[in-house]
Amino acid sequence: MPRRATKIVATLGPASSDPALLEEMIRAGVNVVRLNFSHGKAQDHIDRAALVRQAAKRAGREVAIMADLQGPKIRVGKFADGKVFLEPGQKFVLDAARTELGDIDAVGLDYKSLPREVKAGDVLLLNDGLIVITVDAIRGEAIHTIVKLGGELSNNKGINKQGGGLTAPALTGKDMEDIRTAMAFQADYVAVSFPKNATDMEMARQLCNVAAAEHGNHRPGLIAKIERAEAIPKLEEILAASDGIMVARGDLAVEVGNAAVPALQKRMIKLARDHDKVVITATQMMESMITNPVPTRAEVSDVANAVLDGTDAVMLSAETAAGKYPLETVVEMAKICHAAESHEHFELESDFSGKSFSRIDHSIAMGALFTAHHLGAKAIVAMTDSGSTALWMSRHLIRVPIYALTSKVATQRKMTLYRNVRPLLIDAIADRDAALAEVEHNLKERGLMQAGDVYAITCGEPMGAPGGTNMLKICRVE
Repeated sequence: MPRRATKIVATLGPASSDPALLEEMIRAGVNVVRLNFSHGKAQDHIDRAALVRQAAKRAGREVAIMADLQGPKIRVGKFADGKVFLEPGQKFVLDAARTELGDIDAVGLDYKSLPREVKAGDVLLLNDGLIVITVDAIRGEAIHTIVKLGGELSNNKGINKQGGGLTAPALTGKDMEDIRTAMAFQADYVAVSFPKNATDMEMARQLCNVAAAEHGNHRPGLIAKIERAEAIPKLEEILAASDGIMVARGDLAVEVGNAAVPALQKRMIKLARDHDKVVITATQMMESMITNPVPTRAEVSDVANAVLDGTDAVMLSAETAAGKYPLETVVEMAKICHAAESHEHFELESDFSGKSFSRIDHSIAMGALFTAHHLGAKAIVAMTDSGSTALWMSRHLIRVPIYALTSKVATQRKMTLYRNVRPLLIDAIADRDAALAEVEHNLKERGLMQAGDVYAITCGEPMGAPGGTNMLKICRVE
């Protein structure tokens, strides 16, 4: 399998829960497995996490597990017949007080505050924007609307307000329990749904830290899913409070409009990289492969453009969770990523112009990139305790592969999401010269380098001290 810089996140579900199939998917290129906490109970997620760890071990690859929290679900209730068909021009009521099943005239709500958060003239979008209704009047707990764009509306479909503005908290009681579950199996990343600001992410981190204290003090990376219109003006503060973001194009498109999403995607990817954060591009990337064995040309272009924008990872949702062709989808996505990367244009010097580095370890990381690029080095090797050195290096597009070597499994797993970084596990060695010799031997054994190859290596003295990278050495393989 050719070397690929862009990582693949695949969602685990009924279609991909067979142990042998999951192992094949990991061998084919899955780097991060997403567990969707919108479905299933706590024990289900614990069992699935164990399944992922076992499959990765059999495949001889380390993968990260991302626990994706459900977040606030603003949905209609259930219908007596399971669904209704709304006609344009008809009247329809969303009733927060309704307890009986819905019909063609009205349906209940699971978000009881909605009547106090909308007003006459507001536009509501149901079922991912496929149905559009306009608020006509609010009468007590009932929102009276007129259907603008009709269609089939079935049980528990989502509600968005055009332009955003709903105040539902990002973290629900269920999410708080789910964080405890994620910490019980030591999830490498926790994705927070619908954050509006930095406070939502800070609260999530506090909850993770409290739960982590009960489970080996494991600290996951936090991913903010950008899917609310309100999050866009607060992007920088959300980034500062997070370890990365997800360009969640589904709900975001419903709130801001489809046409605004491509430019927002480019902006978010650039902003994340500029702030030394990771970024995942998600939603409908290979949607047609839920039922078809090959992607559309538009999907190929979509994935390729995300790669060329510099995303760390591209994500598969229903394609691998419930689709007919989960393995084939991973194979196709890996091919597209590799092909797009071969045509990347990058200017390393412009990345550094006008910038100064106040930290020694950051300066060493940048020095390694610059030197390896101009020297034509075979590889950059980062010996890292926390993964920070590898993360900084991965924020800059470069064709030289980065191998990040660590003695901590948790660090290795977290680095699987970093673009152009291959994380490897090595034994902790206190003596610098012995450690450097072991690194070279390890890379030769894996077939990653051979005699005569030049590579740049960064490490810290004393060995194993977090944040202690203070040395850059250029070596030739003997």
